[in-house]
Amino acid sequence: MTLTSPADGPESVVAEDAIALGGSPLPAGAVDDATPGRMSRREVVQALSGLMLGMFVSILASTVVSNALPRIIADLNGSQSVYTWIVTAELLAMTATVPLWGKLADIYNKKLLVQLSLLLFVAGSLIAGFTPDVQVLVVSRVVQGIGAGGMTALATIVLAAIIPPREMGRYAGMFGAVFGVATIAGPLIGGVMVDTSWLGWRWCFFIGVPFSIAAIALLQKTLHLPSVRRKSVQIDWLGAFLITAGVSTLLIWSTLAGQHFAWASGETAAFVIGGVVLLALAVWVESRAAEPIIPLALFRNRTVTLTIIASVLVGVAMFGGTVFLSQYFQVALGKSPTVAGLMSLPMIFGLLVSSVVAGALITKFGKWKIFLVAGAAIMTAGMLLLSTIDAKTSVLVLSLHMAVLGIGVGMLMQNLVLAAQNDVPAAELGAATSTLTFFRSMGGAIGVSALGAVLANKVTSLTAQKFGPAATAAGGSGDSVPDLTTLPPEIKAIFADIYGTATAELFLVGAPIAFLAIIAVLFVKEKPLSELSGEERRAREEAALRAH
Repeated sequence: MTLTSPADGPESVVAEDAIALGGSPLPAGAVDDATPGRMSRREVVQALSGLMLGMFVSILASTVVSNALPRIIADLNGSQSVYTWIVTAELLAMTATVPLWGKLADIYNKKLLVQLSLLLFVAGSLIAGFTPDVQVLVVSRVVQGIGAGGMTALATIVLAAIIPPREMGRYAGMFGAVFGVATIAGPLIGGVMVDTSWLGWRWCFFIGVPFSIAAIALLQKTLHLPSVRRKSVQIDWLGAFLITAGVSTLLIWSTLAGQHFAWASGETAAFVIGGVVLLALAVWVESRAAEPIIPLALFRNRTVTLTIIASVLVGVAMFGGTVFLSQYFQVALGKSPTVAGLMSLPMIFGLLVSSVVAGALITKFGKWKIFLVAGAAIMTAGMLLLSTIDAKTSVLVLSLHMAVLGIGVGMLMQNLVLAAQNDVPAAELGAATSTLTFFRSMGGAIGVSALGAVLANKVTSLTAQKFGPAATAAGGSGDSVPDLTTLPPEIKAIFADIYGTATAELFLVGAPIAFLAIIAVLFVKEKPLSELSGEERRAREEAALRAH
């Protein structure tokens, strides 16, 4: 067998599987000497417990502060711009560093990298919890984000290394559920912390520390992976810097535009041109690097390209839509932070059940495309249903709409990664997985910024219609959320109606974006799931190279 390049991903995987299933054998002893012993199911479950625990607290860090931010800003005397940066700094650092973590996983020991990412997360969490001012808090969020980026990318990479795609459905479903639950449960946990007098907002950061340390200890004991360090390989640090700088520039622009300067302005032109130039340079450098951070050949693989497109759209729809529901619960429906968090439970349960069930069915029957298509369609339906809400929508109806959205996201999100992992050579598993994670996170960041601008503009225009241009003096602009406790009942009802209408429009804008995911996954070609784990596939590839 001749090992093909990543550009020929589908053929190379088929060739590997042909050998695994009784096709042309490798030279005597080549496979046996190279193939590591597969972990037992018990060992896999034990290792996954540490991975899922680490992944949960890492993702939780992105959302747990959402309900606590007003209290944090008030206690630390922060401004509205700092309010945005406490969330954005962590998201930026996480998104921008994912490709680098993925490339490191293809070169160095994955177990040590996972533990390093958790240690960075612990350090950032402790700094944030003890922070004396908002400046230190923003820096700590960057450290948290770097650690969370590593955990987000590496958890799925390790999963692919120890479990064959054919068996991965049930485990991928669990990981998808963990990701979704952590994303949506964050506001609930944050709200409880803020509303509990003997805890307070600092515990939004401290809560992840003991669990992260426990995850490090569990992984040390249960995760056994062979060292794959390739001493002759060097990291493309210039490419990593250009990718990080380019993406960060565009994400900073999408965060600031519409609030600190107009979308059509000189500042916008400077950010966009700067970001595009940096990314163009990154593409040029990556095309010439011996070991690129994001191998451009991946994009010649149809499955990888389409799943990347779908991942961006899922990120926009999921993060961009759901992050503003907490504000809708509190402002439009008048709920407390804790109750607002509890109202997210229907979406959590929908996502949890669909992710686990879909994964189990994929493992049982070996068919996965139907779940991608159905998930994208159900996600779009959920967005459309949520576009009908207002300040008078009953909790039951709202819960049903949210459950539909959760079911769709749960069926789609993690199985996109499974489809891509099944269609690339084992040597590119880390890069392919981290690239999908990277684009999903970037889609989420863009979605939060863009749909947040839609919400802010709608709130501003409706406030002007109801109260006139002078309404901004009462806290009715899109840049600031009114404090309903200080307003008379009749004014409070008007603001509730404004935010209900604006949130519905946000989902209406997000629905066509979700619909594009249906089109993307329809063109993905379903291929049989490999029976070999990532480490076994890597061993066979390396043995084939030695044989030729």
